[in-house]
Amino acid sequence: MPSACVRASVFKAVVFAYSEVGVRCLAALVEHGVQVPLVFTHEDCITENAWFGSVAKLAAEHGIAVVKPGDANSPQWVRQVAALAPDYIFSFYYRSLLAEPLLACPRWGALNMHGSLLPKYRGRACVNWAILNGESQTGATLHYMVGKPDAGPIVAQEPVAIGIDDTALVVSQAVAKAAARLLVRWLPTLAAGPPAGRAMNLSKGSYFGGRTPEDGRIDWSWPAARIHALIRAVAPPFPGAFTDLGSQRLLFAHSNWCAEKSVYPELAPCLYVEDGRLYLDCSDGVRLKIAAFSVATEPVDAHAFGRLFGEAPLRFSTTASKRKLHI
Repeated sequence: MPSACVRASVFKAVVFAYSEVGVRCLAALVEHGVQVPLVFTHEDCITENAWFGSVAKLAAEHGIAVVKPGDANSPQWVRQVAALAPDYIFSFYYRSLLAEPLLACPRWGALNMHGSLLPKYRGRACVNWAILNGESQTGATLHYMVGKPDAGPIVAQEPVAIGIDDTALVVSQAVAKAAARLLVRWLPTLAAGPPAGRAMNLSKGSYFGGRTPEDGRIDWSWPAARIHALIRAVAPPFPGAFTDLGSQRLLFAHSNWCAEKSVYPELAPCLYVEDGRLYLDCSDGVRLKIAAFSVATEPVDAHAFGRLFGEAPLRFSTTASKRKLHI
């Protein structure tokens, strides 16, 4: 069990980090006196809508050396990490797999913080996949790194609830906070030497790959729960759930689960206004409240809906409409 307090400057760690989990976990190490001589991170992608803080900026603020190599596993970096003689290597949402030569550098082990309750949702985009699959819980897992991704012995976990209307951003932020809490709680134990881990039973889990913007396309044959999950899983700042209507793209930024029956089941799936609010009737006879959507990047509320589409419900089908919209 972890101790109740953390002593300062008790061990040395080389950190590989990115995204909000990376920022929060690096901050936790620094705050509690862990020696961090070197941080590996990534160059920000100009096409990515970054919602998270900067690992590089945080490290620089604390006088920590920062590198952004294209291949952290190259011999020169392995030699440099080995020369630092760290007790641990930590990977906090670093986007590249660390190979065996790097993993062998630290005295006590190489530990990763993963954003799910392993062995469930191994791999990439773990929060997005969990929401898409209708999970009510995810979490953070601290585990040893081995050659296979997200497969080493588990040290500790902290669960995070997923609310019925929570988006990937909300859950990702909650997971980042949980990851930092978990790390802080285990720092005294880590300072005493490598903690025991329980073997991960991969047959009880799952592995998921990365997602692309095209994966946000809505399949209108899906039931309401599945469409609601997709909208939440890819809501901005992620690429968003969408459908094409003629040459225009409708992007659904948010929806709410209202557990109500469709008003127009014979026209479903369809979008319409009722009492000044937007609703989406789905093919299974259940409707969603649509809090926000846009057409060609322009936001559409209930008032604008009537101007653009008329008073009748806007129907969706597997055959795309040829109607062209003008905003």
